[in-house]
Amino acid sequence: METSLYTQNVVACIWDFDKTLIPGYMQQPLFEKFAITENRFWEEVNALPQAYEERGLIVSADTIYLNHLLSYVRAGIIKGLTNASLEELGKELVFNPGLPKFFKSLQNLVTLKAEYKKHDINLEHYIVSTGLGAMIRGSEIAPFVENIYGCEFIEDPFLPHYLDQQDLGIHPDHEVSQIGVVIDNTIKTRYIFEINKGCNKNPEINVNSNIRHSDRRVPFRNMIYIADGPSDIPVFSVVKNNGGKTFAVYDQSSKEEFAQNDRLLQSGRIHAYGPTNFEETSNTGMWLKMHVCDICDQIVEERELALTKKVGKPPKHIHKEEKNVLDPQLQQDTMFEDKE
Repeated sequence: METSLYTQNVVACIWDFDKTLIPGYMQQPLFEKFAITENRFWEEVNALPQAYEERGLIVSADTIYLNHLLSYVRAGIIKGLTNASLEELGKELVFNPGLPKFFKSLQNLVTLKAEYKKHDINLEHYIVSTGLGAMIRGSEIAPFVENIYGCEFIEDPFLPHYLDQQDLGIHPDHEVSQIGVVIDNTIKTRYIFEINKGCNKNPEINVNSNIRHSDRRVPFRNMIYIADGPSDIPVFSVVKNNGGKTFAVYDQSSKEEFAQNDRLLQSGRIHAYGPTNFEETSNTGMWLKMHVCDICDQIVEERELALTKKVGKPPKHIHKEEKNVLDPQLQQDTMFEDKE
């Protein structure tokens, strides 16, 4: 008998990080610690694609900043940078209003109704960021998140012929020197499919595995993707075109960001947008809570319908007064049989 892999009773809120959960870019505490002018660093990063093109090289504009950070480490400007120190710096990140409390509030929503509990509905938060995974893991929001997908550094890389070595020491005090994971705005979509198919829960499932939609752990219709703008269009498109909800946020002090999000709405990229205020009574907070409940109601409706189709009514004793409601033809047949 064919069965489904998952009950599909998980709601997933998937979040961008920089300028969505925090006001700016997460590298700010790093720059402050090492007395680096933040604006100047990003000016250098933004100029790198053109500078390398003039040398006949093509680089990724989204992730070249990782290489430039390593250049600062090698030059001794950022001295002694490790993954552990990045996690420590993550503790200094300041979140937008209402966070991280709002993450827990959304999770509590699925416990409010008896029918949500009956069908064991759960809400999971995910962060998919082009920023540094280590800093997010060190931040105060990390305990509320199911999985964090971000760029990663390697601080103690394996050397040539390491397979022939007997003793492979670990040196956690070594500086980061290589890039382990790169996530740009297009690669983000890969992690959306990992969440969709359940790769993060079942290592036997590969993101490229051919899995029926009915066997996927988190259907797209159970997803809400929240991010800050045009750089997230690839994920907005994947989630929205497959039945999920998309929401853009903007800094209330920025007319440009407001207009930018309105253009995303008018072009059909997102369902709605609101300020980066996640307090309970904010427009953004109320929209997200409403649609989390809508998804939960949809899950309940689908599961109740499936239950009705698959479970027949049990037989019961027929009492004397119920005989009067029998089919008239059946009554005549019964009377004829009695005469016989």
